[in-house]
Amino acid sequence: MSSPTLQLGDKTYFLKDLPQISQPVTFYERTIDFCHRWLSGQQQFEIQTSGSTGIPKKIFINRQSMIASANGTIQALGLRANQTSLVCLDTSYIAGIMMLVRSLEIGMNIIAVEPCANPFEGIDPNVKIDFTALVPYQVKAILQSPQKIFLNQLGSVLIGGAPLDHSTKLALQNCQSPFFETYGMTETISHIALKQLNGSGRSNFFTTLPGVSIRQDERGCLCIVTSYLEHDIITNDIVEMVDVNKFIWLGRWDNVINTGGLKVFPETIETKIEGIFVQLNITNWFFITGLPDEQWGQAVSLIVEGKLSEYQEEELKQSLKSRLYKFEVPRYIICLPSFIRTDSGKVNRMKTLALLNSAK
Repeated sequence: MSSPTLQLGDKTYFLKDLPQISQPVTFYERTIDFCHRWLSGQQQFEIQTSGSTGIPKKIFINRQSMIASANGTIQALGLRANQTSLVCLDTSYIAGIMMLVRSLEIGMNIIAVEPCANPFEGIDPNVKIDFTALVPYQVKAILQSPQKIFLNQLGSVLIGGAPLDHSTKLALQNCQSPFFETYGMTETISHIALKQLNGSGRSNFFTTLPGVSIRQDERGCLCIVTSYLEHDIITNDIVEMVDVNKFIWLGRWDNVINTGGLKVFPETIETKIEGIFVQLNITNWFFITGLPDEQWGQAVSLIVEGKLSEYQEEELKQSLKSRLYKFEVPRYIICLPSFIRTDSGKVNRMKTLALLNSAK
């Protein structure tokens, strides 16, 4: 069996011959450094969380837990030695790190591309890529580029880091490569469940990886149990259990809006509004939140990034009234110049809403 390689730009290294980097700064240096530390047998790794659902923090994860997590994905997707993976996520965070671990553990050849909107731009279309992971903004950029041909010839594609919008999900139905939405977080060592978005295996629910058990707590939030985590993970994600290993994600407990005695899930409303935005050709980012209201306790509110014209706003209001349940219709539509995002590109709702409060 040939020795696996790591390709970084115009340089290709045999994994067994990687140089040692004393102070890694660039993406390439960080990638080489992690691979070198992993192949040298390092037992514990310090990893930064993204901070999308709270304060960013550093946590320590042990090697055996990372291997167990990687093996779950390898088994679920049928990955094999000597295949080729494309790593185009930041290798400072768990998503990029675990792409490296999966590849290293099974003996895949790795092509590492610095994170950008279209990581396929400089890749030879004749190169067979069997496995990669993307974030939604990369998927959108690739679909709008000449490199969209790659989306018909990839082995398996993971999509995570942020919700995928309605129009992109529709576009993926025309792609031959299988795409999987992921569910997980740094604390669960990347994803613990997958949902296929297209093709014959398309599903409406997440299925857990081998070795992962799930249940609900008294709030209806997902609890995760695995042999490789030191303790059960109790999330703030409200789910509907479909089976012992299958669930539908409904939204975040800490985002739930209590309006007029009803509990409303912002994420459910957002999914519906995505379709309305597509129909009206509105491309602004947005999210739903609850703002304090004397009459209702909290008022369902639509926060939009950037400006809407008077015509767009009026059309939007009419569509919202006709397409949503009465209790889902936003009582306020508020435009902000820009949203605050985490280092990994996710919208930070809490900090963005703090901007709104400071502007009052």
